This record gives sequence, structure tokens and C-alpha cells, in this order.
Amino acid sequence: MNDDKFFTIEEHDTMLALHKELINAGGSAIPENDKEKVKEYIRKAIDSECLKRDVFGLNPIVCDMQTAIILSNEMGMTQATIISVMLSSAMQSGAFSLDEIRKDFGDEVAGILHGLQSIAGLYEKSNAVESENFRQLLLSFAEDMRVIFIMIANRLVVMRQIRDTDNDEARQKISMEAAYLYAPLAHKLGLYKLKSELEDLSLKYLEHDAYYHIKEKLNATKDSRDAYIAQFIKPIEEKLNAAGLKYHMKGRTKSIHSIYQKMKKQKVDVDGVYDLFAIRIILDSKLEKEKSECWQVFSIITDMYQSNPKRMRDWLSVPKSNGYESLHITVLGPEKKWVEVQIRTERMDDVAEHGLAAHWRYKGVKQQQGGLEDWLAGIRAALETNDDMQLMDQFKMDLVEDEVFVFTPKGDLFKLPKGSTVLDFAYAIHTKVGDHCTGAKIGNKNVTIRQELHSGDQVEILTSNNQTPKLDWINIVHTSKARTKIRTSIKEMNAGQVDIAKELLERKMKNRKVEMSESTLMHTIKKLGFKVVTDFYKALGNNEIDVNTVIEEYVARQKFERGEAEKSEVRKAEEFVMNDTKDTKVKGGNEDVMVIDKDLKGLDFQLAKCCHPIYGDDVFGFVTASGGIKIHRMDCPNAPQMRERFGYRIVKARWAGKGGSKYAITLHIVGNDDLGIVNNITSIISKEEKMLMRSISIDSHDGLFSGHLTVMLEDTSRLQQLIKKLKTVRGVKNVTRS
Repeated sequence: MNDDKFFTIEEHDTMLALHKELINAGGSAIPENDKEKVKEYIRKAIDSECLKRDVFGLNPIVCDMQTAIILSNEMGMTQATIISVMLSSAMQSGAFSLDEIRKDFGDEVAGILHGLQSIAGLYEKSNAVESENFRQLLLSFAEDMRVIFIMIANRLVVMRQIRDTDNDEARQKISMEAAYLYAPLAHKLGLYKLKSELEDLSLKYLEHDAYYHIKEKLNATKDSRDAYIAQFIKPIEEKLNAAGLKYHMKGRTKSIHSIYQKMKKQKVDVDGVYDLFAIRIILDSKLEKEKSECWQVFSIITDMYQSNPKRMRDWLSVPKSNGYESLHITVLGPEKKWVEVQIRTERMDDVAEHGLAAHWRYKGVKQQQGGLEDWLAGIRAALETNDDMQLMDQFKMDLVEDEVFVFTPKGDLFKLPKGSTVLDFAYAIHTKVGDHCTGAKIGNKNVTIRQELHSGDQVEILTSNNQTPKLDWINIVHTSKARTKIRTSIKEMNAGQVDIAKELLERKMKNRKVEMSESTLMHTIKKLGFKVVTDFYKALGNNEIDVNTVIEEYVARQKFERGEAEKSEVRKAEEFVMNDTKDTKVKGGNEDVMVIDKDLKGLDFQLAKCCHPIYGDDVFGFVTASGGIKIHRMDCPNAPQMRERFGYRIVKARWAGKGGSKYAITLHIVGNDDLGIVNNITSIISKEEKMLMRSISIDSHDGLFSGHLTVMLEDTSRLQQLIKKLKTVRGVKNVTRS
């Protein structure tokens, strides 16, 4: 056996300690015969040299042992689950088959390992782990819920050990997964201790400075904080005891992650977080006395401590829609510190913490539709009431399939209604993909556009430039979105002939350096014998008239109107005043200015109005509900929410060469209201080549001014140059991009 090669001396010592801990935690429930067989399988995997360390250099066997201890200590898992975990890395190495495991350990262990194998395959397909779709798909793929418990525990094991890794990219990725996938799953299952630790660890790696800032503040004040909570609680206990109330009380400091979220929401430092301290008073009341006794406690506390009426939450008189009942007050305790107090009864606490999925909805985790949440609530009940864990072994996923989840070849995840076809999927990706779809490959097998899709299918859409949408496609698709797109595409296809002809004329005129004038063109069209403009373009598109003939007639007309040509500068000035500042769609240019995903050029896209990206900004694409693509800056204020809620819609994007476009950029300027400062600002812009000012608005108050300036420019380098010049203007204090 190659133990000495596979385990370091430190790992040998760790394994011995973990083995003792596992036995003390309940490992003795595993028969000695099974223990020996597990060791033999691990030895076989090590000897075969198939076992590999992960990207962080962690030993998989040690990680399996650590995972088993979490499952035993925190979740009460027993024989089948522990054996499955101990064999998981060895099995995934390929050293032995699932049939061998079934023969030696039975169907139950083989079933759990098969679930882990399925999810490993799913994981390789999708990179959208931050999406709610992926969470639901993960749950539906895990026929045995113990698979999900193993995934959560294993992720916590890894997160605990990657602080000092040199692979920062992998640590960032795994931390994002912990924050967006595993912590919410742990929350749904009532595993609050694991959920809080996952959130805190992910914050430590993703927001290092913020995490340690909060931690240092909390460490510096731990003793005084504990003493403070005791000081705060003591007089309340005396009053409640004197009133003859039956209760128990909990006092705690919130998790670092929770404090960080409140700091961001309240826009304060740690010391300014209102409810850094949380006290929960849980009354043992009869049903008919619940409300009166809660209000009695409320009265006792508010008589002792000043309350903040803005932080008062009465979900006792009118419960939340999810059934949540409680009184929340924030009071000013000793030393002028704010403390949140929650008042409820045992029944209310049971509903909030345990029943009807109320608690996780209350904490902000979205409820899934159908039977998923009710089923998870059953799992949660078994965990929290310490029911016989053998009942857990019998739980299976029992969901009504009303949706299917399919993947692109690159692993992007899409959710579609059950009954959707290949053509639905093509239109879900993009309208142009749907319009040119000729079929697909599913599992290396060619299928038609009519093929119905099933969860887990990896679908490669086949397209042809010669393919165009047909009216009978409406009967093939299942989604209303695809039907709408087909109808729109057919209508646009008819109108497209006009657009193509118009583009041809504009391009030819541009190549010959002929200036386009709408009025001159209208006179030319009329002279050529066309009464309707669309008829002219149709004839041009069908080669009934030659484009060169049209341009010659146009130039002749232009010479006739030569006297008006000198007024072009005046017209430009008018356009400068009247130009529409709201239109940020890229226009002009002969080259593609954006590459979507890895190599898709020429796709229609719009620049997002929330962050106004320009050429040179780091950007990403977001597929909208209508199927279009909007380009956002990486630092867009909406980016975190989009990644968390709709990660599967995000696509890579990059600039791929200038197309001669100009972009509307709004700058916020602050400074002293000096004489002539506006003229100095506008003078700088007017002297810049290829830069236009769209609008300027200045407000002056008490000797200071602040204003917004909108300009049209080409890229970020020009933007930085402009900002630098504006800052040199006397009186200007700051210039920032809005």
C-alpha cells in the first residue's frame, strides 16, 4: 500500500485523530466487517494511483473523513451515509465500479454514491451554480436527500482549509458557490450553524478586508459584549419572574455575514449597526393568552428601556402572509447601545423556525413552487425533532415535473416548461439561433426541431444561414415566447428586404463619400418614378433598378441644391441641441464592436442604461426576458443581484474593435461657483476632436455648484483624458462618471 506516498506525516496524525472522533460520534454503529471492507476499498484506490488531490492540494481521503464527522455530529447521519462518504472519493477515482459496491455494501450505499456521481456530472456541465435554477435542478437530481447533505458538509470541509491557498481564482469560485448555492441549501434544510459558517467563510475569502474589520471589532469587544448582554437581560428577567411569566431567553451577537449585510443596508460601520445584539424572549403561554402575554412583555421592556418607534415591527396583530408571528422592538440599552428584542411564544417560534417554510421565506430565501418546500419541511422536522433517523433513509424526492432543465454544450443551464422542443430551446438562447435552427444534437444523436426535451439533456443547436422561420413552426413550439418570436421574425423578414436595400444604398453612398440628405433622397426617389418609399427600396432590393443609377441621380440633385450645402454646419449645431440623450444603442461603423460569449459576432445587443458602458469598459452580457442581450459594466450597481438571481442568463462579452460609434456619458461635477466656470468647462469640450456635448445642467447653492454634463465620446481613454482636463479647471473639486 502506498500510504506513505499518499499521506503526509501530518495527514497520518490527522487521520488517527479523526478516526477516534468518528467512533465517539457514533461510528461504532458501523459493523466491524463493513469498516474493514471500507479500508480495503480505500487501499485499492490508493494502490491504483487513481486518487488525486484537488486544486487546493487537499487529500480526498482526509476530506471524506472530516465530512463524515460533520454528517454525524451536525446531522445525525448513520451507517449508510457514513460508509458512502468514506467511499465517495475512492469510487469517483474510477478504481472500482458501482456494481462492486452494491455487491459488498448493498443497494442503499450504492444509491447514495450513484447520486453523488450524477451530481458530479451535472456540476461539470453547468457553471451557473449561483442560479435558483441550478439549486432546484441539484435537488431534483438527488433522488436521495442524503446526497445533498453530503455535498453541503463536504463544501464546508473544503472552505475551512483554503485560507492559505495560492490558487486565488479557485478559492474565489468555490466561495461564490458556497455563498449562492450551499449556504441557501443549508438554510432551507434548517442547518443554521452550517449555513452561518459557510456564509462567514465565503465573506472572508470574497470580502477579506470587510470580514477582518468586523472580526477585529467583535474580538476587541467580546468580553464587554457578553457582560453587556448579561447586564441587559438581568433586570428583564427580574421583572418577568415577578410577573409570574414562564419563558426562556436567548442572547447572542449576530454572525459576521449578517452584520456585514446590515452594514451595507444601513450604510454604517459595525458600531452603527442597530441590532448587533439580538435577544429572543420565548413565552410558554396558553393559546388564548398568547397575545396578551406578549404585549405584557413588550410593556415591561419598553418601561425599562427607550424604544425606537421606527424599528418597531408588529407581526402579532397582523401576522405575515407566511404565518410568521412575533413582536420585534429595538430599544436603547445601557451605554446608549441599541438592542433588538424579539417576543414570541413557543408555538410562534415553532412556526417561525420549523413549520410551513415560514422561516426561510422570512429570512429572504425564495420559496419554490410545487411540492419541493413541503418535502424539505419534512426533512427539516426530522432533523430538529430528533426523530428516528431511519425515517430519513426512506425519504425520496417526489416532485411533480412541470419543468425541464437543459444545457448548452458549454454547460449553460436553461429552464423550460415540460413539453418544450428543440425549437423552443433555440429561441430561448437567441432569436437568431431560433430563426436559423435546422435541428440539434442530443448525446451525439441528431434530432429534428420537433424533438421534445428532457431534464439533463445537453443540446447542441444546429443552424444554417439558408434556414428561415416558417409559419407552421408555431405549431411545433410549446412556449408562448417562441411563438411570439416566430411571428415577429416572419414579419421582420418581409420588412427586412426593405432594410437590406436601404443599408446597401447607404453603404454605397458612404464608399463614394456622398453625403446623405433625407430631403434630397426623397426628391430623387420621386424623380425615378416612385410614389411610395417602400416600393423604391423593394425595387432596389430586387435589382429592378441599379444602385449606381440611383446614386448618380442623387448626386445630380445634390448639385442642383448646392446652395443649401453650405448650411450643413448650422444643421449640425441644431442636431447638437436636439439630439436624444436617451438612446444608448450602438450605431454606425462597419466592424463588429462586440463579441458575445466566446466567438459570436454580429448579434443584436443594447448597452444598459443603468451603467452606460462604453468602448474599453470591462463588460458582460445579460440575456433579458425578451431574449435580447444587454451589455453591462462589470462594476454595474445591478451586477451582484443579476449574478445571484439570474447567473444562468449571464454571458461573456468583450469589445472587438471600434465601429466608429460614440457613446453618451454623464459626468457629475462639483466645485466652487466661480465666475465663468461653466464657460471654462464647455470650452474644454468644444476644443476636443470627435467629442460632442449633449446637455449640461448646473445647480448653485451657497457658493457651491453641482451639475451633470452629458457628452458623446468614443472610448474610456478619451473619457479619462476629459475627466483629467476638467479637474484642472479652477474651482472644480471633483469629476466622477455617473
